[in-house]
Amino acid sequence: MGKGGSLSEGVIKNIIISYTYVAIWIFLSFTVIVYNKYILDKKMYGWPFPITLTMIHMSFCSTLAFLLIKVFKFVEPVSMSRDTYLRSVVPVGALYSLSLWLSNSAYIYLSVSFIQMLKALMPAAVYSIGVLFKKEGFKSETMINMLSISFGVAIAAYGEARFDVWGVILQLGAVAFEATRLVMIQILLTSKGITLNPITSLYYVAPCCLAFLFIPWIVVEFPILRDTSSFYFDYLIFGTNSFCAFALNLAVFLLVGKTSALTMNVAGVVKDWLLIAFSWSVIKDTVTPINLFGYGIAFLGVAYYNHAKLQALKAKDAQKTTQQVDEESGRLLEEREGNEGGRKNEPQD
Repeated sequence: MGKGGSLSEGVIKNIIISYTYVAIWIFLSFTVIVYNKYILDKKMYGWPFPITLTMIHMSFCSTLAFLLIKVFKFVEPVSMSRDTYLRSVVPVGALYSLSLWLSNSAYIYLSVSFIQMLKALMPAAVYSIGVLFKKEGFKSETMINMLSISFGVAIAAYGEARFDVWGVILQLGAVAFEATRLVMIQILLTSKGITLNPITSLYYVAPCCLAFLFIPWIVVEFPILRDTSSFYFDYLIFGTNSFCAFALNLAVFLLVGKTSALTMNVAGVVKDWLLIAFSWSVIKDTVTPINLFGYGIAFLGVAYYNHAKLQALKAKDAQKTTQQVDEESGRLLEEREGNEGGRKNEPQD
């Protein structure tokens, strides 16, 4: 703090930089979601091929990640054996491919606003799967919180004007696979000391996703694309869409690196409300009062969950700091006692 309690120039600069990264991430995340909806929705661009779109994204991201790591040396690659890749990265890539496939497919059937409401179930899904795989301890208070989130989403679904069962199944499947992927990252990668940022993640995971997506693509979408004589590859649409998807991953890397994962969670809540407002005002999706009431309950549950996580992290850091201080004090005391003992043993004149 400077004179009169004002913030220093360095602090103000850091705050501006942090908010700039947050704004960039919100803008890119917002853009990718709306852009994907525009491409896949039959009433808009009218190109309902989610597997193909996801494969285009993965091809583009794989190529750019390779250039950034191997050619421009922007990010250092992670040392990884073939066995580690097969045992740890491949399962994560399989789950990621399923999550992307199902989430993109949901845009064909559901509104952007309702999809964001369903995504509020992510903390509940991650916690439940974490408990199942013994990565999280079961706590009644946390489970009640998760049930309140689920209850809010159920109310929002009840009030949805364009409710589509198949679309909801796709989106819930995407949430389940994404939650499992996040838990598997902890089990298969983090626990083994392997840390991947969004760029190295794309470098290792995107080619794997591409390979997994090729199987359903051959069966589901390739025959339709092959028989559609009017199909042509729109380089402007798919190129800019893929670039936005890659830029979003880069923004995640910068945002978490310059701020924190919790900041990203809070920014995600702001983004969700903006998307709901955009979906209602611009795309003209119907958002009912029951929708908003249910999502409001879910939102409060998610906010409380993030607050509880922050308090737990603060308590853990405080405990770690206290332990370090105690260890340092003990070491200094031992040194002092050793020095005093040495003086006592010195011969007297």
